[in-house]
Amino acid sequence: MLPDDISRLALDAFDHAVNASGSFRDRPGQRLMAEKVAQIFSLATLGKIEEGGDEPIRAIAVIQAGTGVGKSLAYCAPAIAAALARNTRVMISTATVALQEQLVNKDLPALAAILPQDFRFGLAKGRGRYVCKLKLSRHAGTADEGEDDDLFTDELAAAPLHVMQARSTFYASLVRDLASGAWDGDRDNLAQPPESDFWSPVAAEASSCTSKHCPVYNQCSYFEKRKELVGAQVIVVNHDLLMSSLGSRMLPELDNCLLVLDEGHHLPVVALDHFAASMDLSRTLWLETLATRARRTGGLMNVSEASDAPRLAAQLRQGMVDLSRLLMDMHGQEFKNSRSAHGPVRFRLPRGHLPEALDEPLRLLSVLADSFLALLNEIAKALRTAMRDQPDEARRLSILYAQLGMLSPRLEKMQATTELLLKSAETEQDSVPVAKWFTFETSDGGMDSGMVVIKAHASPILPGTTLRNNFWSRVRAAVVTSATLTSCGQFDFYLRESGLQNDEAVTALEVASPFDYASQGRFVTVETRADPKQAEAFTVEMVQCLLGDVAQVEHGALCLFTSREQMRQAVAALDGTLRGTVLVQGELPRTVLLQRHRERVEAGGASVIFGMQSFGEGLDLPGQLCESVFIAKLPFAPPDDPVGEARAEWLRSVGRDPFSELVVPATAIRLAQWAGRAIRLETDRAFVYCYDRRLVNTSYGKRLLQGLPPFLQQRRSAAGVVTPP
Repeated sequence: MLPDDISRLALDAFDHAVNASGSFRDRPGQRLMAEKVAQIFSLATLGKIEEGGDEPIRAIAVIQAGTGVGKSLAYCAPAIAAALARNTRVMISTATVALQEQLVNKDLPALAAILPQDFRFGLAKGRGRYVCKLKLSRHAGTADEGEDDDLFTDELAAAPLHVMQARSTFYASLVRDLASGAWDGDRDNLAQPPESDFWSPVAAEASSCTSKHCPVYNQCSYFEKRKELVGAQVIVVNHDLLMSSLGSRMLPELDNCLLVLDEGHHLPVVALDHFAASMDLSRTLWLETLATRARRTGGLMNVSEASDAPRLAAQLRQGMVDLSRLLMDMHGQEFKNSRSAHGPVRFRLPRGHLPEALDEPLRLLSVLADSFLALLNEIAKALRTAMRDQPDEARRLSILYAQLGMLSPRLEKMQATTELLLKSAETEQDSVPVAKWFTFETSDGGMDSGMVVIKAHASPILPGTTLRNNFWSRVRAAVVTSATLTSCGQFDFYLRESGLQNDEAVTALEVASPFDYASQGRFVTVETRADPKQAEAFTVEMVQCLLGDVAQVEHGALCLFTSREQMRQAVAALDGTLRGTVLVQGELPRTVLLQRHRERVEAGGASVIFGMQSFGEGLDLPGQLCESVFIAKLPFAPPDDPVGEARAEWLRSVGRDPFSELVVPATAIRLAQWAGRAIRLETDRAFVYCYDRRLVNTSYGKRLLQGLPPFLQQRRSAAGVVTPP
C-alpha cells in the first residue's frame, strides 16, 4: 500500500471516531495533529532492510498539543489504522503507570467500540511490578515442607523484630488475597502502595526469574499478563520500561513498529536516570552471602570455577574497604564538619576528573566484578540446563537460581558504576565529561550499622547524546507529544534535550489549545518587597500574601511550593479556620487527599491543596475543583543536583551560559505545567498567582512569560494594588 493511501486510511479512521460518538468533539487543532500523525506513520520504512537495499526512511514528529486538544484521540485513531494497514503494531509510551492505565481502561476501550476495524490492546509493565509467587511462598512460610533453601535467611536475620513481624503480616495478606482471587499479583492493584523494602524481596525481577522452567510458571502473574499482549496491535508501556527494555525482546522492535511517546517532555530525564549508576561501598555483607550461594550452587552444578567465588568476594570486599578509606582520607574531615546537614553530604569531582589515587582501586573493582559476573553467568547457565533436563527438580533449582538472582544485580551495579567513573574524555571530539560524585552519610541501622555509608555515583550529563546513541538510532517512525514541549515559545530546547536537534527526519508542530485563555483566566504576578533570592525574608512576606489570597478561595484551589521548608512555614502560619480547609501533601495518601478535596468542593465548601512539584503536573482538577493556582516561587531546579552542576560547569568551560541555555528553558516548561493546572475545560474560569517579582522585572522573566498560555496578565503589589503588566 502506498504512503498516501495509508495516510488517507489513517485520517479517515480519525474522522470516523470523531463522528461516531458525541463524546468526541471535532476540534481544528486536534484534526491538524491527526493529519501529522497519519503522515508520519505512512512515510517511515519498517522492518528488516535487505543487504544492498535503500536506506530506510525515518519519520519523527514532535507535536506540542495544548491542554484540551484531545491528543489521545488525535494519535490513537490514525496510529491504529496505519498499523492495521501496515500489518504492524503501535507502541504507546507514557510517563507513568497511571497514564498507562487511563489509556487501557478508558481511552482505548472507547475507541475500540466505535472504530470499524477490530483491534486488541494490552498493558505492559516491568516484571518488578508483579509478585513472584515462588519467592512469596518461601518468604511467607507456605512452601512445601522439606525445602531447606531459604531465600531470605540473611535479610531476615538482620532486620529488627518489629520489621520481621510487619513483613510476615504483609506477606501473609498477599498469599491470602492471591488465593481468594481478591488480588491479581500486580503491585499497582494493592489497596495501599507497599513499602519498597517489603515489596522488593518478592518482586518478579528478571535476574531471579527462571521463566518457563519455574514450577509455578503457569500461575505466574507476570507471564499471565504477558500472554494478553500476544496478538495485541496496541501495546501501552511507560518510558522507564521502554528504556530498560532497549536491546531486549520484551517489547516490539523499535524499527518495526509505530511509536507514540506521550508526555514526551519526561523522556530526557528518564534517559539520564536509566543510564546513571551508583554503588554502596560500605555495606558489603551481601558479597559474602553471594559467594556462599555461588560456591554451593556451582558445586551442585559441577561448575569447577565456583570454588573461586569466596576469593573473588573477599577481594571485592577488600577493594571496597580500601576505596572507602581513600575517600575518607580525602573528604572525611569535611564530612565530619558537615554532619549537622540534613541528609547525605555530597562531594562532586570537578569536570569529572578522577583523582589518580582512585584510578587503580576502581579498575581493580571493575575487573573483579567482571570476573564474578562471568562466574555467576556460568552457574546460571548450568542451572537452566539442569531445569530443562530434570523437570522434577525444577522447584529446587528455581530456588537456587533465585537466590543468586536476588544479589547479582548489586554486582551489576558495581560493574556499571566503576565503568562510568573510569570513563574520561580522551579526545577533543568526546570532551563532554561524566558527572561523578560520592555521598557520605551516617548509618542508622541495617546490616552494617554504626558506620559511615559511602556511595559512589556517576551519570551522563547530556540526555540528548544518550538518547541519540542508544534510542533514536533504533527508531523508524515516532510521534512525540505533550502539552509542554516548547520553552519560551521555541522547540529548540526540547529538541536538544531529547537528541532530535538537527535530525533530518524530525518535523515540529505546535497545536494551540482550543481554550480562550484571555477570557477564561488571569495570570497575576504578585510583586513582594523582598527579593526572592533572599529566601528567609521572601518566604515570610510571600506566606503573608499567599494566605491572604487563600482566605478568599470559595471552592477549590492548588498551592504549589518549591521547597518543603517553604510549605512547612505556610502550613505553620495558617489560623485555625483556614487550617481546616487546607490539605497538605504527605499527610494523606495522594488518592485519599484528592478524593477528600473533591468531596469538600462538591459539598459546597472550600478546599485548598498544598503540594510540591509532583502536584504541579498530571493533576486534573476541572471546574470548581481548581479555580485558583498559587505558585509560591519560580520553579527553578534544585541547586544541589550534581548532574545539573556538572553540566553547568561544562557549559561554562566551553564559553556557554548555563543559566540562559539550560536553567531558564527548563524552568519555563515547569512553570507552564504548573500554570496549566488552572484551565482544564472550555467552561473553566481561573486565576493563577505567582509571588515571584522576577517574572516582570528581569529579562529572563519576560522569556518565561512568553512560554505561558495567553492568559490576561496583571501585576499586583504586596499591598494589593493591581496594575496592567
